Parts: sequence; structure tokens; C-alpha cells
Amino acid sequence: MKSKISLEAFHSMPVSQAVVKNALPAMVTMLMFLVYNLADTLFIGMTKDPYQVASISLCMPLFMAFGAFANIFGMGGTSVISRAMGEGRSQYAKKVSSFCTWTGVAIGIILSAVFLLFSKPILNGLGASNNTFAFAQNYLRIVAFSGPFTLLSGTFSKILMADGQPQKAMMGSTLGNLLNVILDPIFILWFHWGIIGAAVATLISNVVAAGYYILYFLRYKNQSSLSINVKDYSAKDKICSSVLSIGIPAALGALIMGVSTMFINKLMAGYGDMALAGIGVATKITMITGMICMGIGQGVQPLLGYCIGAKDTERYHKTLRFSLIFALLVGVVMTLLCYMFTGQIVGAFLTDENAFNFAFKFGRIFLTTSSLFGVFYVLVNSLQAMGAAIPALIVNISRQGIIFIPTMYALNMLIGINGLAWAQPTADILSLVLVAILSGVTSNKRMKENVADTSMI
Repeated sequence: MKSKISLEAFHSMPVSQAVVKNALPAMVTMLMFLVYNLADTLFIGMTKDPYQVASISLCMPLFMAFGAFANIFGMGGTSVISRAMGEGRSQYAKKVSSFCTWTGVAIGIILSAVFLLFSKPILNGLGASNNTFAFAQNYLRIVAFSGPFTLLSGTFSKILMADGQPQKAMMGSTLGNLLNVILDPIFILWFHWGIIGAAVATLISNVVAAGYYILYFLRYKNQSSLSINVKDYSAKDKICSSVLSIGIPAALGALIMGVSTMFINKLMAGYGDMALAGIGVATKITMITGMICMGIGQGVQPLLGYCIGAKDTERYHKTLRFSLIFALLVGVVMTLLCYMFTGQIVGAFLTDENAFNFAFKFGRIFLTTSSLFGVFYVLVNSLQAMGAAIPALIVNISRQGIIFIPTMYALNMLIGINGLAWAQPTADILSLVLVAILSGVTSNKRMKENVADTSMI
């Protein structure tokens, strides 16, 4: 198993085959992450305690912080490694992967300590009420220990794609997520641990996922183009700056999503705990489409990055065009399914009539633009594949930040609770226009540079 040859094989096969074969494992990975994410809320909902459901929603932005930092090293590492592979710089790729591994673990430990030491002020700042604070704190204090494991598994579920190993990248996350789904009903319902059981299941599943990737590298250390060996660790030769310049914009997207969720939870809490529970479940409805479409974008990024490194302009454009069509079709199909079964999905999480009505109404509003998620994520990942740090930064801080947060407050003042829900579709449309413009401009500029470089040779 020589992963470099495997990556070259993706580049030589037909575009449609390469995209589907690389994107499907990434889609499955994100789908399993979604199942894992939904499992906590689903089984907590079976306790028929809406305050525990609301507590899960309160803590979600904090768990997103782990994902955000994993994106720094996962998405940033994938971009740098895939371009290095296209250029034939395998030793450089090893140094990048080791840097991503150990820096990510260190940051995970720091985040865990912060959440443990400052859980009370953090939860008060998120809008925890007397009814939800104790539940949320118990959940956070346990999940916080998963920090370094979450960063490790989150990083390698992405950069293994750049090693030409989409199935291996999928397996670790899938294993951990399936274990979480199995443990949730045991701990939450059978042991009657409630929200504490959800936290314990989350911690164990992340440890197992991280363990899979460690075992993978120990087994294939002499065959993989990547490395977790401390001896290969280096931040020199623009490794740190290259990873961070792409990874930070990608991470900011997830981090700002967490921040915006804090804001909307805070505003929604003003309308009552049942409205808060409703918006949390409504968000999960659109996550079904969003996560799968995000997987498509992540799956095609190393293919696009390899084309950039190899200066294969024609292949790049063909891959991008097919990916956009494929992503749009998937987005439309998934949105239609979610719209048809909105009531059933909400009913799986909430039994309280008031909370159900909020979730159903908000969910239908969110679904008005979810069919476009795939196009958005493919274009975002094309920017990251090109190493376009500033355009990627602009897009990632705009959708859930610069555009969404002001829109949220403005529509809340003008329309009230419904305005809060309509803020997300509004931000989705504006962000798609922005990323389409930036992707087009950046692509034209990069391809002209490639032509100039080729003519000089």
C-alpha cells in the first residue's frame, strides 16, 4: 500500500470516478458524525425532559470549538499536503502531518483545561437558566476531557484524504461514531444516567477514534506518505504559516458557527426554554443536508489541490465543474427528504407540544436554502485547495459571522422570533454569492500564474 501511488491513481482516473470515489467516504464520515451528533439529542429526548435537550444545545458551541481547531490542522494540512504531493515533495508532507498531529494534541489539552476550570462563567455567558445549568455543567465537565482525542481524530479524518486513503480516513470516524450510537441508549436510558451518560459515550467514542488513527500510523509508518513521528515535527520551511493560513480560515468558519450559535441561543432563550430546545432541533434538521454536502467539499479538496500542485489546469476545471453539479443534486435530494419528513424528525427529539411546534416551524424555514449547501462547500474547498488564504478567510468569517450575526439581530428587532429563524437563510444566499465571486476571481488568477510558470519552463 503506497499511498502516493494511490493518490496518483485518483489523478489518472476519469474525473467523475475520482470525485465520487473520494467524496463518498468523506460524505459517509460526515454522515456518521451527524448520526453521532444527533444520537445524544435523540436519546436525551427519550427521557422526555426538554431541559436536558436544551442543555445539549447550550453546550454544542463549545464542542464546535474542538471541531474548529481540528479544522485548522485537518483542512490546513490537507491543502498543504495535497499540493506537496502534486509537486512530488513527500518528505515535506511527512513534516506537515507530524506538525499537525502534535500541535493539535497540545491545543486540545489547553482547551480541555479551559472548559474544566471555567465551566460556570462559560455556561452563564451562553444563557444557561436555573433549569438547564446543572445539566449543562455535568455534560461539559465530562466532554471536556475529550479535547486532545477529538483534535487528533478530526485532523486525521481529513489529512488521510490527502494521502490517497479516503476509506481509511472514513473508518476511524465511523468506528468512533458508531460506538457512540451504541453506548448512548445504554448509558442514557438503560443505566438512567441521562445527560451524563451522553457525555461519557461521547468521551469514549472520541478516544476510540483517535486510537484507530494512531494504530493506523504505527502499522503503515513505512508505507504512508504521512507521519506522526515526533522526529519529523517541524514548523520551519513555511510549514506552520502554510497550514495556519488555510487552516485558520477553515477553523474560523466552525468557530464562528459556534459563536453565532451562542448568540442565537442567547436571543432565543429570551423567548423561553422551549423555543431554545426548538431552535436546537431545527438546526439539526439542516445539519443532515449540511454535513453530507460538507463531506463532498472535503472529499474533492485534495483532488483539486493535487491538480494545483501538478499545474494541471484542465483537470482542475473539469473536477470543479463535476463536483458542483454532483453537490447540487445531492443538496436538492437531501433537502426534499428533510422537508417531507420534518415532522417525523422533530418528533424523534421532542415530545413537548410547544417545543415541537417551534422546531417544526424553524426547521421548515432553515430548509429554504439548504439545497445550495453543496455548491457553497465545494467552492469554499476550492479556495482552500488553491491555498487562497485571504479569500478563504473572508468567506469563512462572513457566512456565520459578518453576515449572519448582524442579520440575526436586525431581523429579531424587526420581526421577532421568526426573524431569528429567517436570518440563516438570508445569510446563506448572501454568502453563496460572495464565495462564487471570490472563487471565480481567485481561480482565474491562479490559472494565469500556472500558465506563466509553465511558459518559463
